[in-house]
Amino acid sequence: MKKLVKKKRGRKVPDGIIAARIAMRDMERETLGDGFHARTRAVRNKKRYSRKAKHPKSVEE
Repeated sequence: MKKLVKKKRGRKVPDGIIAARIAMRDMERETLGDGFHARTRAVRNKKRYSRKAKHPKSVEE
């Protein structure tokens, strides 16, 4: 039987890019504060609707 040997792999992302990402994250924290902030807002589906009375178009008579 053959022995399974794990190959050593180098880092795929260069150190300069990693440092730039860390710096960008620090700048975002200063402007937006800690925590999660969505970059893009999800678009509501046209097929979604509400059955509440405050939405007159969706109330069936």
